[in-house]
Amino acid sequence: MQSYPFREIELKWQKYWEDNKTFRVIEDEKFPPKRRQYILDMFPYPSGAGLHVGHPEGYTATDIYSRYLRMNGHNVLHPMGYDSFGLPAENYAIKSGQPPRKITEENIINFSQQIKRLGFSYDWDREIQTHRPEYYRWTQWIFLQLYKKNLAYESKMPINWCKSCKTGLANEEVHEGKCERCGHLVQRKNTRQWMLKITEYAQALLDDLDYLDWTESIKAMQRNWIGRSEGANIYFTLAGSAAPTCPIEVYTTRPDTLFGATYMVLAPEHPLVLQICTPENRSSVKHYIEQASHKSDLERTDLAKDKSGVSTGAYAINPVNGKKIPIWISDYILISYGTGAIMAVPAHDQRDWEFARKFGLPIIEVLKGGNIEKEAYTGDGPHVNSGYLNGTDKNTAISSVIAHLEKEKKGKKTINYKLRDWIFSRQRYWGEPIPLIHCPKCGIVPIPETQLPLTLPEVKSYQPTGTGESPLANIEEWVNTTCPTCSGSAKRETNTMPQWAGSCWYYLRFIDPHNNSCLVDKKKETYWMPVKLYVGGAEHAVLHLLYARFWHKVLHDIGIVSHKEPFYRLVNQGMITSFAYRRADKTLIPADEVERRGSIYVHKTGGEELELVIAKMSKSLKNVINPDDIIRDYGADSMRIYEMFMGPLEVSMPWQTKGLIGIHRFLNRIWNIANRPIDSASPPVAAQKVLHKTIKKVSIDTANLAFNTAISQMMIFINEIYKERVCWRALWEPFVLILAPYAPHLAEEMGQMLGKNGSLAYHPYPTWNDKLVHDSQKEIVLQINGKVRAKVKVPSGTDSAQLKKIALKDPKIIELSKDKEITRIVTVRDRLVNFVVS
Repeated sequence: MQSYPFREIELKWQKYWEDNKTFRVIEDEKFPPKRRQYILDMFPYPSGAGLHVGHPEGYTATDIYSRYLRMNGHNVLHPMGYDSFGLPAENYAIKSGQPPRKITEENIINFSQQIKRLGFSYDWDREIQTHRPEYYRWTQWIFLQLYKKNLAYESKMPINWCKSCKTGLANEEVHEGKCERCGHLVQRKNTRQWMLKITEYAQALLDDLDYLDWTESIKAMQRNWIGRSEGANIYFTLAGSAAPTCPIEVYTTRPDTLFGATYMVLAPEHPLVLQICTPENRSSVKHYIEQASHKSDLERTDLAKDKSGVSTGAYAINPVNGKKIPIWISDYILISYGTGAIMAVPAHDQRDWEFARKFGLPIIEVLKGGNIEKEAYTGDGPHVNSGYLNGTDKNTAISSVIAHLEKEKKGKKTINYKLRDWIFSRQRYWGEPIPLIHCPKCGIVPIPETQLPLTLPEVKSYQPTGTGESPLANIEEWVNTTCPTCSGSAKRETNTMPQWAGSCWYYLRFIDPHNNSCLVDKKKETYWMPVKLYVGGAEHAVLHLLYARFWHKVLHDIGIVSHKEPFYRLVNQGMITSFAYRRADKTLIPADEVERRGSIYVHKTGGEELELVIAKMSKSLKNVINPDDIIRDYGADSMRIYEMFMGPLEVSMPWQTKGLIGIHRFLNRIWNIANRPIDSASPPVAAQKVLHKTIKKVSIDTANLAFNTAISQMMIFINEIYKERVCWRALWEPFVLILAPYAPHLAEEMGQMLGKNGSLAYHPYPTWNDKLVHDSQKEIVLQINGKVRAKVKVPSGTDSAQLKKIALKDPKIIELSKDKEITRIVTVRDRLVNFVVS
């Protein structure tokens, strides 16, 4: 078998595409709206580690689909860029002493080289990088529009603060109350933050999910995060003459259970806690607040953790029966969720039941149906012990109690959302400066749009300040400025934007990346939007999509964009995993600490037997597979087809090099056929049928992103054609064209061998002949109790009665069913007959 010279072929065609700008696209009006396709990948963060083989999976899928669309007469926008601001580069800069800009731009060069080696058909003239001033000028411009619409505001918010690292931490970076990086005890600290009012768009973000071609699981994740619920806000007045006059407000979806509320719980951070606690309880309350400040929100809301709390000594009045109920504080209540206070109905909420049992608080049944001695009853039933609600059902009781509360001015019907306003600022250097100025006379003043971009200053130190402010706060010559309104002395905002900011709108800048006068040209935006297919990892299924949709809706409201939603169709590709080694205690061991002894794997030092498992690729586990190595040894086309052949696009699968080798052999077979003498004679009808079946299946499957089954059909075709000793032009030319989106380098080379000039990128895609697709005969499987016993050929479309007659005459079926009772015969036209015997 002749070896496929993939290295020289791939370099040759990659240079051709780049030199000829083969995939450059313009807004050509000859394409009607239905033939304009915006196909987008979730652009990568350019880490120092570069790509591993999991990253290109989604890129390969969109590239195949984009190439297929071009060949079918569509104008395709398919761009690539980099989400290049963010914390990892800044952390590396602190450790290495190198500027984050230098690190980031070196990483981008490496990423671009790796991506280009895979032959993706991106329009590289449209490349964007979110850290470039010409890009983030418009990120800052969008922020100013949010500010003008009162959707951006300043607030003090509690964050996880590490004194040792002098920085705020995400919840995920806090474990057992300690910093993941240094092990230092973490505290909750109120810090000045900029917030965005995403809650103003909560209902629109919910409603418009109905119009999107997304999987129901992703829509459900979005709906759950937004968390719309209907209920009531209830006002609990405080007992005692010395109590504050303002009531404690509680939101609940079950106001009908109010008669069962036997105590209240406030978040430790609730502003009323220290006002209402009695002198004898003040010391224990303060101590508990201090303890709670060392826990992350994730730890505090863990359902499995033991409930803790202390009494404030104060009491509130239950508004439906006038009874005094004690007020406690507990860290399982968060100030950032709801009102930071709950009414506890322990008979019908397991968390409240556990708390009540621990602290000896009353448990009153108000819904009949459970055994509240053993656990909370969370089902529904007729109301009991509920005064005028007794005997009523849930909906009647809710309506009745809300009407009573509203009449007495003790509550009101309310729609609530779990969604909280977006904490938008970061106390770091490597991010977009927020374009606001603090003036002692004029207050907060936006920078004039004509002065954008407000660029990051070049600095020597990126160390956090330790005060909760960004490192920018230390650069006096940058911070000190003049007020645009009064020309007096003022200071710049020193917090920067989060990494989410640049990725909230990048899809719009790809449409018009070099426009210096506006964010995006209106005609170009209307030409391309919305994105027809958006592909990326499931890790962005909530926040990135939610934030991008929010910004897009704001831009729609101010007339910048033409549609309410940015991404019409969304697909989350599965993860490509790798093998790892696991101890008995479930911890994973790096591959270089493992050795194989016979059929088992053991730890080199301790000799402990290890289990071979599937895990996410990780540098620490030494199980990352570098695409550069794969391309060097097997070629980009082999890697592209293998990743698509592994299974359905949405399913996670383990990388197995032996499967890659099989694909490489498949491409070698194709190459060998291509090097046979070309025969212009008419091929046999049987061979033509295989071709046209292949064209049909590959075409339909590619359109549906079912790439693995399309590849399977191409293999069937090659196996049939390989038996012959000639290469029929009438078969080979169409096959090369349907292969082109999948293995573009090899297909381009074979197209040239067939006499094609230039690239196949825009060559018309072949069509199938229906007459050659349908077989006059079908092979029918004959089964007994589901096991295949024989096969027969029958005319295509043979009806059920005739199939039974044919099957009953088959010698094998007669032999195996004798002396047995046939209880049922199942037929499937053109496929099978199954005899159920006993």
